[in-house]
This record gives sequence, structure tokens and C-alpha cells, in this order.
Amino acid sequence: MPIKSILFFLVGFVIVAIAANQIAKVFQKIKFPLITGLIITGIIAGSSVLNFIPRDAIDKLHFLNEIALAIIAFSAGSELYLNDLRSRINSIKWMTIGQLVITFVISSLTIYFVADAIPFMATLSSKTKIAISILFGTIFVARSPSSAIAVINEMRANGPFTKTVMGVTVVKDVLVIILFAVCFSIAKAFIKGEEIGFLFLIILLLELLTSFGIGYLLGKLLQLPFNYKIPHSLKAFLIVIIGYAVYIFAYYVKLETGIYLHHEFVLEPLLICIIGSFVVTNYSKHRVEFSELLEEISPFIYIVFFTLTGASLSLQILYSVFGIALALFTLRLLTMFFGGLFGVYAAKDKKEYRLIAWMPYLTQAGVALGLATIIANEFPEWGHKFEAIVIAIIVINQLVGPPLFKWALNFVKESHTKASLQQFDGTRDAVIFGIESQSIALALQLEKHNWETRLIGCDHVDFDKGIATEYIHLEDYSLKSIQTLQLEKTEGIVLMLGDDKNYKLAQLIYENVGTSNVVVRLDRRENFDKFHKLGCLIIEPATALVGLLDHFVRSPNAASLLLGMDEGQDSMDIEIRNEDIHGMRLRDLRLPSDVLVLSVRRNGQLLVSHGYTRLRLGDIMTLVGAEKSLEDICFRFDT
Repeated sequence: MPIKSILFFLVGFVIVAIAANQIAKVFQKIKFPLITGLIITGIIAGSSVLNFIPRDAIDKLHFLNEIALAIIAFSAGSELYLNDLRSRINSIKWMTIGQLVITFVISSLTIYFVADAIPFMATLSSKTKIAISILFGTIFVARSPSSAIAVINEMRANGPFTKTVMGVTVVKDVLVIILFAVCFSIAKAFIKGEEIGFLFLIILLLELLTSFGIGYLLGKLLQLPFNYKIPHSLKAFLIVIIGYAVYIFAYYVKLETGIYLHHEFVLEPLLICIIGSFVVTNYSKHRVEFSELLEEISPFIYIVFFTLTGASLSLQILYSVFGIALALFTLRLLTMFFGGLFGVYAAKDKKEYRLIAWMPYLTQAGVALGLATIIANEFPEWGHKFEAIVIAIIVINQLVGPPLFKWALNFVKESHTKASLQQFDGTRDAVIFGIESQSIALALQLEKHNWETRLIGCDHVDFDKGIATEYIHLEDYSLKSIQTLQLEKTEGIVLMLGDDKNYKLAQLIYENVGTSNVVVRLDRRENFDKFHKLGCLIIEPATALVGLLDHFVRSPNAASLLLGMDEGQDSMDIEIRNEDIHGMRLRDLRLPSDVLVLSVRRNGQLLVSHGYTRLRLGDIMTLVGAEKSLEDICFRFDT
């Protein structure tokens, strides 16, 4: 019967989790964090509102929390790659000390002295207040590596400030687990009335050392699935099972030692998992594959964890503690500000970092919420109110933290976001970097279609002055030289140099020009991803030739049509810039009978278009038909 009821609750929860994922995406569209949507959906589906996930289900599905916490710990440990920290080790050391020590000490002391103003703490004993205060202080230290990485990737940030932030973030999440293990044991001793003497400290140290040792062995065990050629999905499943096995092992060690030694020997599963992940990341050849696997698993884990956490909350409790959460959020912000000041001065970093050093560390997510969940399960008398306050603080941090981090990156000029695209100036033009037979042939082909072209190079070449294409000689491919070309309104840029020079140019164009249509001829396949991240259209000659031959074999008429090989026929991309066409349906355009709409692309996404598809300004239509008709349509849609 218990297995049957667990399966019943599990199926019901999976349905709610799928719905929560879709609802959370709606929250993202209105600029709310994904986890906020998951938590709110969980609260609504929980026992305090709709009761889709009753209180009994929360207890029976607790194993899902433990699986999620293991993967969250694996993810945190996988970010601590020592080779990435060496260049900024001094700054990372002092900023970590400042953020950890100052935040923990000031937060814990302040909460203890204002405990009477916090309703659920007011009637508790002095020792319990101390226990709760240090647990709050520990959670205040926690940061979210995934949120930091998301912002850094979005801003394409790089530089000393960014490296320090990333180092401090991952180091803090390892240290906060150790700090939590110590504070959690002390809190349990205070609340249960145990004496904290020399023997207690020895046992605590032994528990930590054992957790470290098992974590090292876990790191070796985690490498086993990667030593064999087994399906990717099976590797992911084994990682999940190994993570959950750590929790089962820790539970039985605690149970058996309590029976036979009359003292529970407590291992810390989070610490074991984070050490195991650290070992795989730094002392094995599987770091990249392990990290990629965790990235694939994590979205599903977060959906389960945050939805289940929301379902365990009472809406009434969350509402009642929100004011306290806001005050504690302010307290945490102030302690982090002072911690940032200390870190900058101690490390002798740039003075411009002083007032912004705290901004990157505000956001919290999985680790902080995981610790709060552990506390809520261990101390049910007041733990759920504690957890509700922490969740409210996390939600506020998720809203405030990322914008502040982005602002700080812009302030120190380490962000490399895409430049704004300039308004179309009415001239179809292209710039081609590189002088060779293919680039000259491309320029001539574009001119046949009434495009203005410029060839750019650093070499001194004999250029045929009899053709219309303009050749411009540059001394180098620096930003200063590129700015002289005034590329801001250029329709298309083609890079036909070596991969290294092409990438340097692609970065300069991305950050300073903003042209959306940048075509790169690739030399080496391994460089594909870095160009793709810059939004380039990539041509790999060998692969392109095979694909072209394939299309000629399977569909010769379509291939010859698209390549403009049929006399009088051509294909063309046209951007909708005419406001009169905005909102019109395709069927209402009254296109010439010799023109066909192949596709409509909006915001980078290809639409499955039909006669009732409504066009928007900025949409790009791909048309095929008679050359004269296409030119007429181009004029009509552009103006």
C-alpha cells in the first residue's frame, strides 16, 4: 500500500510540475525569475490553496527533495575549477573572507538581538534563538552560481571583476556547506540541551573529516559512468542514483550508530556531494562531460525542487512573514555591502569597485533554499516559518540581484553586449573582409543584384579599377580602423579571413556595430560554437558543398531556383519596414503571381506561416520569384 500511494502521489506531482514549468515561462515573459514562477505555482497547487498536492504527499515525496539537493550540490562543486581561479586568487580570498565572515557574524548577532520582534522567535528560549540566528546567518552567506553564470553569459562579461565574482561565488558555496554542517550540529545541540564541550567538538570534527573522505571516494565513483561507452541518458540516470544513494547511506549511518553507539554519527550529504563533484571537476579528465550532463539534468531538478518546496508552504504563513523577510533582506544587503568594502580594501583592488563590490552576490537560489528545507524538516515546530522567510528573501533577491549585477558589469566596463542595430538607410550594401578570388566573385555577384559592395583588406594588392567594387586598405583590424569604415548601417558583412582574424572582427562588430547579418567562412569545425554565440551565419565550405550536392540530387529544381541558376528567377530576404504592412495577413498582401513566400522569420524564430499569418515590423520574409517582381516588392515593403 505505501508503494502504491507513493506512485499515486508521484504521478499527480509530475502533472503539477509539468504545468508549473509552463506557468513559470509566463512569469519569465513579464521579467520574473523562473524559480519565482515555480514556487508560486507550487504554493497554489499545495494544501493551502487548491490541495492538488496534499500535506501527506509532501512527506511521501521527500525523496525527490533529497535527489534534487544532491544534484544542486554536484552543480555547485562543478563550478569550482581551480585553474580558473589562479589569476585572481588574492582578490577572491579577501572578498570571500569579507562576504562570509562579515555577513555571517553581523547577521547572526543582529537577528539574535532583535529576536523578540520576530513573532515565531519571541517566545523561544535563549539557546534556541542563538541556534536560529546562526542558521539565518549561514543561509545569508549562500549565493547562486547558476544565476551568476546566467548573467555573465548574457552580458558576455570578462575581466578581473568578473573573474573575482565567479571565483567568490563558487568558493562561498563550498564554504557555506561546511559552515552549515558546523552550525547545524551546534543548533541541534543547543535546542536539544546537549552540552557543547571538548567531546562534542571532537565528534563534530570527526564527522566533517569523514564526510570529506567519503566525498573523495564519491568523486572516484562518479567517474565510473564516464569510463564506459554507455548511452548519455543512462549516465544521467546513474548520476542521479549515486546522488540519492549518498542520502540513503548517511541516513543508515545515523540510524545504526544511534542504535549501537548510543550517539548518532551525522554525515553531511550536501558536503559529501559537493566534494565528490569537486574531485571530478579538478582531478579527472571528465570535467567537461560531467558539467554538460549536470546542465542537462538541472532544469528538470529545479522544476521538481522549487515546485515541491512551494507546495510545502502555507500561503498564510508566507504572507504573515513577508514584512520580516523584507527587513532581513535589507540586513543582508547591508552586511554584504560592508563585506564588499572590506574585500576591496584588503585585496587592494581598484577603488572604483568599493561601492559595487557587493552587487554580484545578492541573488540566491538552490543552495540557500536547500539548506532552509533541511532546517524545516529537522525542526518542524518553527522550521516552516523559518523556511517561509528564507523563500520570501530569495524571491526578493531574485528580483533585485540580477539587475544590480548587470549594472555593476556595465559600470566596470566588462560587459560585451551586442550593439544597437541602426535604422535602415535605404541602401543595400555589403562589406567583404579578405581579398581573394572568391571574395571578388561574391562582390561581383552582389553588384548584379544592385547591392553596393566594398572589399576590405590589410594587404597591398593590384585591384582591377574597372569594376564598381570599392577596395579599402586598412593598416590593421583594430577597433579604431573598423570605426573608419562606418559600418553601422551596413546590411551585410562577410568575413573571409582566417578563423582567428574573423573571430576578432566578429567580436568587434558584435559589440560596437550591431549588424545582424554577419557571414563567416569557417576554416576549422571546432571554432563553430564561438562564432555561433556571436549570432554569425556560418559557412563551412566542405560541409556546405556536401549539403549542396545532396539538395541537387534530391531536389534539383528547388536547389537551382534558390541558387539563382534559373534565368529570370531569384530568391530574396526582405525585412518588413513599411508601417502600412504591419498587422496585415499574408493572404492580403496581393503579391504578384510569379512570387512565392517561402518563410517568415520573427525575432530569430522561423514561423510556420500560412495565409492568416499577420506580419510585424522587423519580420524577415524569404521570397522566390521573378527578379523584376522581387525588386518591386522590396521597394514596397521597405518604405
